[in-house]
Amino acid sequence: MTWSRDAAKPCDMTDLRPVGYVIGALVAILGLTMAVPLFVDLYFRNGDWQVFFEAGVITFVAGGSIALASSNAVSDRLSIQQIFLLTTTVWLVLPIFAGIPFIIGETQSSVTDAFFEAMSGMTTTGSTVFTGLDALPEGILLWRSMLQWFGGVGIIVVAMVFLPELRVGGMQVFRTEAFDTDGKVLPRAAEIASRISVIYLGLTVSCHVAYVAVGMPAFDALNHALTTVSTGGFSTHDASFGIYQGPAEYVASVFMILASLPFVRFVQILQGTWKPLWRDTQVHAYLGIIFTLVIAFSLYRLVVNNDNLEHSFREGIFNVTSIISGTGYASVDYQLWGALPAVAFFFIGLIGGCAGSTACSVKVFRYQLLIASLKAQISRIHSPHGIFSARYQGRAVGEDVISSVMAFFSFFIVSLGGIAVLLAATGLDFVTAISGAATAIGNIGPGLGDIIGPAGNFESLNDGAKWILAAAMLIGRLEVMSVYALFTVRFWRS
Repeated sequence: MTWSRDAAKPCDMTDLRPVGYVIGALVAILGLTMAVPLFVDLYFRNGDWQVFFEAGVITFVAGGSIALASSNAVSDRLSIQQIFLLTTTVWLVLPIFAGIPFIIGETQSSVTDAFFEAMSGMTTTGSTVFTGLDALPEGILLWRSMLQWFGGVGIIVVAMVFLPELRVGGMQVFRTEAFDTDGKVLPRAAEIASRISVIYLGLTVSCHVAYVAVGMPAFDALNHALTTVSTGGFSTHDASFGIYQGPAEYVASVFMILASLPFVRFVQILQGTWKPLWRDTQVHAYLGIIFTLVIAFSLYRLVVNNDNLEHSFREGIFNVTSIISGTGYASVDYQLWGALPAVAFFFIGLIGGCAGSTACSVKVFRYQLLIASLKAQISRIHSPHGIFSARYQGRAVGEDVISSVMAFFSFFIVSLGGIAVLLAATGLDFVTAISGAATAIGNIGPGLGDIIGPAGNFESLNDGAKWILAAAMLIGRLEVMSVYALFTVRFWRS
């Protein structure tokens, strides 16, 4: 039971008004941000500016109405049920309103396609149903990029505030690394968001400048900076990053790696200490995996594909970093490299970046905890009377953390299989179904095969498959269990 700050009686943990207030406020803010693509379309003299005016008014009024209707129950202390509900509902409601410009704008999308594109953007998945991107109005292109940028900074806050609080998937090991604000969730979120936003904006501006410096047009540089730092992967061209092969790939690789490192380390650097970054075993492992994979692919390209050294290294580091971070850019169709690289990329996408970053998928720290747990278990078998515990970052890890990680892996694997079966039931072939499930729940972007591979997109899929994939994107982005918890009777009774 939690207590209201201003009331003498206990708060009803199933009261939806505090959740409604936050969601309404965020929807209203989303409506205001539509002014940015509006002015961009005016600048480029596109008639689509009216689309963003209408969508912005609808979104702002709807969000403001929800917030006003719920304002009499504002509280900075939320129950666990309210936190779970808020975390999931935000990522469900915002794409609904974010998709309005796709329906009434130049793309003339169906509701299914608009929601799919908006969900793919907000979850930074990067899978797209749009073709003819090169001919779309600048406002629409920028709006897609902005959605990924919003989703990137949003998931960092969720990972640093809400998921540790909810003890989801072992994220509680990072609980003491953020900021202590006396257990008040919303003020803590606001404080972390303000600090993270400075770093996030700084990385975005730096990325934009770097893209322009290597010859990318300013508008494309802005869009790609937004989707690189968010590890989202939306592009302004149907050829994705293939149109900018060369120095831009190195720039993208650097910023994709930076964006997939723990942002709390950047906060600590601004506070004057680099030691936590150098000592972070998660960072060591992540960079080590990238280095190993890049060397392996470069050698493969040199020996098997008869490529030259610089080109093989550049394609290796760009595509490995793009997939492991969940960004999902494609500079080439790596399926043409051979069967081994194609299968390898499937599994690379299931590794993911670091916790507390914009990166997606399983995350490196969970594999580290899994290995540490296995080592401890093997030691117990060898020495039954000894006391052994899993260790992470030099500290003993509690059984609750190990249990959470094991539960995450179980739910993730079962979910991947279940989604693949559902996709196959809609008529998709095996490769499309299994890679589509993986890319959606891992928020990776491209799948495998001729349809949704790095040279394709998701436009031709049937509506049923698109709704399944959109749901999988939401489940994967919020670490699986925080969504499933809402569908248990015990959750609502506790």
